Amino acid sequence: MIADFAWIRPEPAGLHIIPADVWIDPPRAMPRALVTHGHADHARAGHGVTMATPATLAIMRERYGDIGDAQALEYGDRVSLGGGVHATLLPAGHVLGSAQIVIEHAGERVIVTGDFKRAPDPTCAPFVVAPCDVLITEATFGLPVFRHPPIAAEIARLLAARAAHPDRAILVGAYALGKAQRVIAELRVAGYHDPIWLHGAMERMCRLYADHGVDLGDLRSAAGVPKAALAGAIVICPPSALADRWSRRLPDPVVAMASGWMRVRQRVQQRGVELPLIISDHADWDELTGTIADINPAQTWITHGREEALLRWCELHQRSARALALVGYEDDAE
Repeated sequence: MIADFAWIRPEPAGLHIIPADVWIDPPRAMPRALVTHGHADHARAGHGVTMATPATLAIMRERYGDIGDAQALEYGDRVSLGGGVHATLLPAGHVLGSAQIVIEHAGERVIVTGDFKRAPDPTCAPFVVAPCDVLITEATFGLPVFRHPPIAAEIARLLAARAAHPDRAILVGAYALGKAQRVIAELRVAGYHDPIWLHGAMERMCRLYADHGVDLGDLRSAAGVPKAALAGAIVICPPSALADRWSRRLPDPVVAMASGWMRVRQRVQQRGVELPLIISDHADWDELTGTIADINPAQTWITHGREEALLRWCELHQRSARALALVGYEDDAE
C-alpha cells in the first residue's frame, strides 16, 4: 500500500506519477499527460504527449485545434508508461469519452476517478467498478445535502412547463460539453421528438456527439428563426446566454437551468432561474459514499470539491482517507 506518496503524489502541476514522469489532468502544459475527459479544467492544450480516449482527444481537437502528439487509449487497453508503470482506462460515466485511470506499479494499484457519476446516461459509457489499493476520488458534490433526483423526473418537469406555457419558449441553460447532450438525449428517451433548437455555441459539440454515435434527433440552429416560430419550443444555450441579449429574441422564455447546483436556492436566485433542473454529471453524496463502499480500497484520497465532509464520512466508517487539496479544478460550469 502506498505510503507518503511514494510514487504518485499531488504537486502544483497535478497528480504526478513519478517513476514514469507522467501527469494526470495537469492544469498547465507538461511533457506527458494522461487526461481523464474533455472539460477545460482537466484537458489543456500544449502537452508534449496527450494520452486519452479517442473521444476525449476528438473533443480536445474540436476545442483547441492542434493538440500535438496524441496517443489514443481504448477502454480496457493496458499500456506501459515506462518506469515499471502501467495504465488502463475505464469508463467514468461523466461525459462522452470520460475515463477513470488505473495505475499499476510495484504490485500496487491506484484508480483516479476523474469526474464521474453512477447514474445512467445515454450519451456515454457507464462507470465501471474496479478493485484498487488506493482510490483517488472527486468530491464536487461531497455534502449530504446533494442527493440528485432521478433525471426522468426533472425531464418530466421540463416537459410539463412546456405544456403549461405553449406561447413561451423553454430556454435551458446547460454546459456545452456533456450536459446539453444529456438533456437532449433524455428528452428523446421521454418521447419528445420535436425539433430542439440550439444556440450557436452548442452546435459543434452536438455534431461531435452525433459523429460518435450518439443519436440526438432533430436539432436545429435558433439563429435567424422568427420569434413567433419558437413559441412552445425547447431551446438549449450555454448558461452565460440566459441573461444575454441573445435570449431577448425568444418569445417570453421560461428560463431553466440544468445543473447539480440548482439544489442550492441562492444559486437559483443569482441566475434568475424560473425552472431549476437538478441534473448533474457528477456523483452525488450517495454515489460518492456508495462507490467507496463498493470498491473498498485500503486508502481513499479525496480531491477537488467538498473534501472535508467526505473525509469525515470515511473516518466515521473506519476507512483510511486523506484530502489532497488540489487546485485548478472548477465546478461552477457543472
